[in-house]
Amino acid sequence: MKKIFISIFFIFAFILMFNQKIKAQENIEPKNYQGIVTQILEKKTSGTFNMGEMFQKLEIKITSKGELNQQLVVIDNTNPKIEYKINDKLMIYQADEKTFFIADQVRTNSLLILFTIFIGMVLFISKWQGLGSLIGMFFSFLVIIYFILPKIATGSNPILIAILGSLAIIPATFYPSHGINRKTTIAVFSTLIALLVTGILANFFIDFTKLSGLSSEEAGFLQTMNPELYNMKGLLLAGIIIGVLGVLDDVTVSQASIVQQLKIANPKLKTAELYFRAMQVGHDHISSVVNTLVLVYAGASLPLLLLFNSSAKPFAEIVNYELIADEIVRTLVGSIGLILAVPITTFLAAIFADKKSNKMSHDHLA
Repeated sequence: MKKIFISIFFIFAFILMFNQKIKAQENIEPKNYQGIVTQILEKKTSGTFNMGEMFQKLEIKITSKGELNQQLVVIDNTNPKIEYKINDKLMIYQADEKTFFIADQVRTNSLLILFTIFIGMVLFISKWQGLGSLIGMFFSFLVIIYFILPKIATGSNPILIAILGSLAIIPATFYPSHGINRKTTIAVFSTLIALLVTGILANFFIDFTKLSGLSSEEAGFLQTMNPELYNMKGLLLAGIIIGVLGVLDDVTVSQASIVQQLKIANPKLKTAELYFRAMQVGHDHISSVVNTLVLVYAGASLPLLLLFNSSAKPFAEIVNYELIADEIVRTLVGSIGLILAVPITTFLAAIFADKKSNKMSHDHLA
């Protein structure tokens, strides 16, 4: 049954991706190309380079399919911090018929190698369960890229879209990864409850701390593009919900599994004692997960933290900046949601484990 479910799910996801890929290819921007550096025509390595001063003059052969394929163009590299070499693959942008600019490096092959190593490690160590996890990850990606982002981009309520997307992601990622069983079902419902509580808390504290959702440069850019289209506070809340969702999988499934294994080891354990014993493990789980969440957010914001660390302003003033308060609310609300997920999952798992045991005993006596 599980293999059938996984196969049907994989086929559905592949068809969806294929259709979207065709649509995306129809809208490719014709002024973006890939090219390879064939020759360095001129190079300046002495003196101090200011923005706008030429550092390298490069001959680049366009490798993208189309009218300009194999055409040679000359582009000035004016970035003093980057030195390109022969055979470097670059993304270039055509401003007009004769003017080209370097947009960035081509990293597709490097990322593909890393992704292949990741898939290989998952399949080698986790076997079929790892395949289910990859399918779930793939589906989550599709939901975010082809449902959540397009809906928000067209002006839909980001909170509602994040919740609807989560409702699709949770069962579609949990069951292929952990199997269709009581443990996974308990984890699914526990995740939904914890996610609802997290959303309510996030909504309250975003208003309570008077966050506007405009702290980042990206948010400000979106607001400048179309001030009437995006609900920035809602977008902040949606980001918190989706961010916590990824960690809730680990918490709820682990706790449900702990309860299940305790009951198998000692079928005589009653609901209260089962809950108590599982929560002893849950305490350690909470400590490790919360610490992980804090470190993840700190790592993502390391340049920002270093910037404020170099400031002479007092800590009490720094935390009042929305850029910092935003991350504090995101981290603490997410941590509270994860903490609550442990007792919620443990309680539900203990109740249903005891009911299952009672039913089996009744059937045996009958």
